[in-house]
Amino acid sequence: MDIIGIGYLGFETTQLDQWREYGPGIMGFQTVSAPATDPESLYFKVDDRRNRMAFHSGSIDRVTYIGWEAQNRLAFLDAVETFKNNGVNITFGDAELCELRGVKELIRFRDPVGYQHELFYAQKWTPRSFLPGRPHGGFICDDRGLGHIVLMIPAKNPELDHFLLNIMGFQWYGSGAGKGQTSFYRSKLNNATSHDIAFGVAPGRMGIQHIGLFVDSVRDVGETYDLVKKHDHPLMMTLGQHTQDPHMSFYHFNPSGFAFETITELEPWQGDHFELNPEIMSTWGHEIVGPIVGPSVGMAEDLYPELFSSS
Repeated sequence: MDIIGIGYLGFETTQLDQWREYGPGIMGFQTVSAPATDPESLYFKVDDRRNRMAFHSGSIDRVTYIGWEAQNRLAFLDAVETFKNNGVNITFGDAELCELRGVKELIRFRDPVGYQHELFYAQKWTPRSFLPGRPHGGFICDDRGLGHIVLMIPAKNPELDHFLLNIMGFQWYGSGAGKGQTSFYRSKLNNATSHDIAFGVAPGRMGIQHIGLFVDSVRDVGETYDLVKKHDHPLMMTLGQHTQDPHMSFYHFNPSGFAFETITELEPWQGDHFELNPEIMSTWGHEIVGPIVGPSVGMAEDLYPELFSSS
């Protein structure tokens, strides 16, 4: 499948009011008007796309959908046929849902673990329209998508590997410094970073562990770091540089209990002509000062009860 990367993300949250302040004030997101059919939700821009993240009020803090961007309509139609030929249950978004997401067409499907995904093409955008919620150099999205997401699964799942590699056509990157506990994948068209999505194992549990967002400069990382500390948002890891990606970043927990990794490139990514097997996670920094898995990860039946309903 000719997939660029993650186009948008949707969340359910119990902390909508906190996100209204935190999104623009700490992260630098731009708050935009919610669609007329979804007036109670909160929508953020991080670049010139109409929106990249949506937060819907609810009783659980969790990711509710992951939107993948197909390169164009032909790539979208090819993907539809691939899903059908492999027996994947897909549903087509109606005109109202497509307008809500700001895309021309989309399909919805679940992976073998149960996470909800969407595939779309032609997301609405307006050139030079992004206005950050605070002084900020901007987020880097276009060529690699919104960023990356790391999800937890209850147990190793060979069906998930097959689904990602042989149906969605993702590229396998490896396990990084996790030594087999985390699996990294990136979309077919992404040759700039190590992963678009990764899955870690948390026995019996599901949920989102962190999202990585690329910013324009070291200054953007540093200013976000200062604001996080000033407003007492808990850190997961301090500033540091990973071994598998030559990027500087830090991790902190947001109001929904998962982490944002704020990232900037210190040098171009080295590529992957061979599978890397790093001895250590980071070349410097990244001191672990908080839990690796936050409160956004919980027992699978509690976090996604619809997957366990007998009806």
